Amino acid sequence: MSLLELHDVSKCYGVGATEIRALNDVALCVDEGDLVAVMGPSGSGKSTMLTIAGSLEEPTTGDVRIAGTSLPQLTRNERARLRRRTIGYVFQEFNLLPGLSAAENVSLPLELDGVPSRKAHLAAMSALDELGLADRADHYPDQLSGGERQRVAIARAVVGERRLVLADEPSGALDSANGEAVMSILRGACDRGVAAVVVTHDAHLASWADRVVFLRDGRIADAPTAGVPTAGVPDRSSTPRAGDTATADERLGGSR
Repeated sequence: MSLLELHDVSKCYGVGATEIRALNDVALCVDEGDLVAVMGPSGSGKSTMLTIAGSLEEPTTGDVRIAGTSLPQLTRNERARLRRRTIGYVFQEFNLLPGLSAAENVSLPLELDGVPSRKAHLAAMSALDELGLADRADHYPDQLSGGERQRVAIARAVVGERRLVLADEPSGALDSANGEAVMSILRGACDRGVAAVVVTHDAHLASWADRVVFLRDGRIADAPTAGVPTAGVPDRSSTPRAGDTATADERLGGSR
């Protein structure tokens, strides 16, 4: 089942001579269990595509569907409810609330959606335990390392019944070891049926994905080298996974 569909999505800012076209007829389909990496130069439209995919911004033209539901057909309140229940976000700067513990940060979205406090806390503890943070649940963000804070942010993104995770440079503020750990966690979530779209500049981290989408000047571009899975049907037979790093870097046109 497709959890995210972008159909000929365009986004323009300004009008007339000042118009800037951030996205131009972008089409993308992400199924359950898919991990898709989005790469491209700065200003290519990667973050804009992610905010539109997550219903934080409306496209100028085109259609966005989450689990078969067309976002333009929803009211603002319905879109907010969809975000709370279905979509999880992972940000480069973590965006944890400093006055809440790790467990409280993770349980907050559930409580805002009406889940009883005790049930929300149990779900948060389960998510933290899965990411190896059960013993850090009572710590505040400034008492956690960068890698631990990012794992808390991922737990917050996947807690409950979230089915789609959108991550904007989730490893950008981390060292290489923690960056690998973040991608491993996202890969594990996808193996359990979650769909994920990850924006990254790191070709090595992109090798964790089922396929790689390249954006250039607001359009989905062809891969720079043959053999890289792109925006169409996933080619899992040729897609590198963890441990296949040399092949992944070669396919992505990089070097170690």
